[in-house]
Amino acid sequence: MTDYRWEPTAAGVLRLPSGRLVRGRGLRRPLPPGPEPAFALYLLGHRPPDVAWESRWLRWPDFWLPSDRTAAVEGLREAWERAGGERVEIACAGGQGRTGTALACLAVLDGVPRGEAVAYVREHYAPRAVETPWQRRYVTRFP
Repeated sequence: MTDYRWEPTAAGVLRLPSGRLVRGRGLRRPLPPGPEPAFALYLLGHRPPDVAWESRWLRWPDFWLPSDRTAAVEGLREAWERAGGERVEIACAGGQGRTGTALACLAVLDGVPRGEAVAYVREHYAPRAVETPWQRRYVTRFP
């Protein structure tokens, strides 16, 4: 039987309380070795390059918030749902601010209280995740 989930100990993989696994990464770094994502949500101020897997782009300028909040909620919900059985990747240029914010929103969807989601992602993904005060506030008001 093929496993369509990430290896829990792989670099950048966040385990949500439900057991869903999501990989966060920075697009400035090379694609990690191992399996490719089945679906990726790219958080950039410009259209990302084409990839061999299914992907969705959210216009999200560096250090800011998503340009279209409705599209962001839809994209994050899709990523959370698909992470139940597929390899899902969330990525921005550096893999910290926007990616961390999105991962914290997925944690909220997964049942982590809004006020604890940033700390959860910083503990289980990256200590510098969610870089700005407005990104932290976005998580506390999500969805």
